[in-house]
Amino acid sequence: MARIDLNADLGEGFGVWQLGDDDAMLGIVSSANVACGFHAGDPAGLLRVCRSAAQRGVRIGAQVSYQDLAGFGRRFIDVAPEDLLADVVFQIGALQAIAQAAGSAVGYVKPHGALYNSIVSHRDQAAAVAEAVATVDASLPVLGMAGSAFFEEADRRGLRTVTEAFADRAYQPDGRLVPRREPGAVLDDPVLIARRVVNMVTTGQVTATDGTVLPVAAESICVHGDSPGAVQIAAAVHEQLRTAGVEIGAFC
Repeated sequence: MARIDLNADLGEGFGVWQLGDDDAMLGIVSSANVACGFHAGDPAGLLRVCRSAAQRGVRIGAQVSYQDLAGFGRRFIDVAPEDLLADVVFQIGALQAIAQAAGSAVGYVKPHGALYNSIVSHRDQAAAVAEAVATVDASLPVLGMAGSAFFEEADRRGLRTVTEAFADRAYQPDGRLVPRREPGAVLDDPVLIARRVVNMVTTGQVTATDGTVLPVAAESICVHGDSPGAVQIAAAVHEQLRTAGVEIGAFC
């Protein structure tokens, strides 16, 4: 039987501002990419999310990012590699303490937003993030894009790399994600998204915006928790995968 992990970005509220339905998503996904306070998330909210994840048996990942609350971590920042390394170490350490207090642990690391996209090709920043993870705990897997500079740097440091595909994001012909500012970058039809994910998992292929069929070998599928209709999309993906005979479970 085929097996796949479903992950979602959670804990992204801040104070009275709530984003997404974390509790509902935790009933669907097998891994939670929990914000670490740099792009979103406050300590009390992150503790609640980690407690809920622990109770449901959902794996917790540290979702590290640029220090950019105002931009939700979706703006590139030309941060010096040594500063970025320290930022990532800080974020992992903070979430490790919160997860431990919740009766769980951080099981992996996933970069967020602009940082995720920049380290596909930005070698210095990719090396800084990989070195930060290796410095904190070299047994932590890293979740990201196949063929990226980040994965090359992670491999050099002996980190386990876990390839990811996106349920609700359009792909360019070169295999990268369509930038969010462009029309059609984020998909919103739960039925079509669910069918697309089943095809990714069972055939190892995804169709780019120009019709190019791209190979995709993902160990985890991301269903964004902050998109409109996120719960409905994630539920549809979960249901269609199970109907197709695909087992859903965490990769670590």
